Amino acid sequence: MDDSSRGNGTPAVTGPATLPTLEVGHNVAMALSPPLPADLETPCLMVDRNVLERNLVAMADLARDHGLALRPHAKTHKCVEIARRQVALGAVGLTVATVGEAELFADMGFTDLFIAYPVWAAGARGLRLRALAERVTLRVGADSVEGVELVARALTGTAAEVVVEVDSGHHRTGVAPGSVGPVASAVQRYGLNVAGVFTFPGHSYSPGRREQAAVDEARALLEADAALHQAGVSAGLRSGGSTPTAALVQQGALNEMRPGVYVFNDAQQVELGAADWDAVALTAAATVLSRHGRDVVLDAGSKVLGADRPVWATGSGRLPDFPEARIGALAEHHATVTFAGDAPLPELGSMVRVAPNHVCAAVNLADQLTIISGGVVVDQWQVAARGRNA
Repeated sequence: MDDSSRGNGTPAVTGPATLPTLEVGHNVAMALSPPLPADLETPCLMVDRNVLERNLVAMADLARDHGLALRPHAKTHKCVEIARRQVALGAVGLTVATVGEAELFADMGFTDLFIAYPVWAAGARGLRLRALAERVTLRVGADSVEGVELVARALTGTAAEVVVEVDSGHHRTGVAPGSVGPVASAVQRYGLNVAGVFTFPGHSYSPGRREQAAVDEARALLEADAALHQAGVSAGLRSGGSTPTAALVQQGALNEMRPGVYVFNDAQQVELGAADWDAVALTAAATVLSRHGRDVVLDAGSKVLGADRPVWATGSGRLPDFPEARIGALAEHHATVTFAGDAPLPELGSMVRVAPNHVCAAVNLADQLTIISGGVVVDQWQVAARGRNA
């Protein structure tokens, strides 16, 4: 998609998420999915390689079909093997959340990186940014003249580019779409190039707001792009995208998308209607330790699943094979799951799959991911960028 390709297309709205068909056996409910490997030591994070591959291919195809560059956010998986597969499927580079993540992926041979937040390049961080810019194609975010000044001190004389962040409704970081001119002009004044504008439609992470967030994202990027031109800044990048809005992208507004969670999906994506259970590639394997009435206690708590629970979420994670069950209490090492009515209960000592609410947080708690295919462990992948938070 070139910079002149603009439109006001109506986003295609996907249907509601559908639950898997269940087969109910003696006191056990099983989804139509491969059994868990019998020799797993729980708790652990598992990735179904076949589901992961379907997710990777589907997003690559979606971007290609819409004429968009795909620059997936690696903060979700933090894993070199997955990043390599994304690039092999056509990703133009990676998005990362921190300078530390950028350094890790640069060390692993990735050469085109975007640090997608307003980097405050003071002190040692500025030196690290410059070292990165001297070995990879680097873009960094900015949303203030003051931030641009620090970035310029670090990066002047390199080929690094700055992308101005726009607030499209999430109200976290970013300038108003019509106010990008002063920031972009400061970038040029300090001798750096402006690549364009970017946004994160994070308000898509609320029930019923995906469609409006996609509209807001498109409107903000087009308005910001026009404001750049009015300020005399020639820059063509309009970068956006989140997993909840990816399928609703408006033709002509974005020319780059940066989804991250899509590789694994999670309980949030299912409850938002952005994914079905059969697209959830990462789950925690947990063992049933105790049963009391309709409550079952698992050996996976917040130190495995993460503690994120949006106010609208129905629990602290979900059990894909028991879609009516809810995690009502989450301790550090245990989850208490309540089964409604006369639903079959998993047996003591049996293993169940648990989908975290927020998969990014869960992955950052793990040293490695157990890769399964057809119910068999086939590999172990290191969470290479775990803890690279600075």
